[in-house]
Amino acid sequence: MAQIFFPASNTIARLSLIGGPLAGAFILWLCLVYTRSSYGTGAGQVRVQAVPFSHQHHVGDLGIDCRYCHTGVEKSSYAGMPPTQTCFNCHSQIWVGSDMLEPVRESYRSGKSLEWQRVYNLPGFVYFDHSIHIHKGIGCTTCHGRIDEMPLTYQQPSLLMEWCLDCHRNPTPNLRPQAEIFNVKWYPPADQSERGPELASHYHLRDTLYLTTCTVCHR
Repeated sequence: MAQIFFPASNTIARLSLIGGPLAGAFILWLCLVYTRSSYGTGAGQVRVQAVPFSHQHHVGDLGIDCRYCHTGVEKSSYAGMPPTQTCFNCHSQIWVGSDMLEPVRESYRSGKSLEWQRVYNLPGFVYFDHSIHIHKGIGCTTCHGRIDEMPLTYQQPSLLMEWCLDCHRNPTPNLRPQAEIFNVKWYPPADQSERGPELASHYHLRDTLYLTTCTVCHR
């Protein structure tokens, strides 16, 4: 009778019992590393835009308030993107011949909106409301970083669930007075450990149990 299995079959079978689980664990590890890396989260990656808009110039150098362009941030879940007319309030007078701003002029002439690439892109199953965060003492730079120092805009935090939960479990280090919400240069003062709880009481923040309930962000 012919031999069905060759001599090395037993050795291969034994190695597969060890190698299979190890290979599976290695692949799982690679997936976990990827999802937490900037490649998976998008943190630090600059998006190519129709116009290379510089927050560093407009916010940092010129001091334009966030609300001038993002008009919905105080009253809507979505901060909003400015219409071309907002750009033209200034650029009908300055940099009128700039090749870089030709897409803006074409948008104004045609009435077709500029197509911006979303920088902060949450999954569809995550609900985020800008207005509630603003009215509860969370400023722009807490999530967006020092936007006034970004020549081109990028996502600063990972936006992983643990990043959101870290703040929902203990929001007091990030709370600021309403007068400082749109101050991009604000940093927590030395006595933030005392001011934070006072601001939490002033803003009537719900307890940690509620803030970490699934349905707060997943609806």
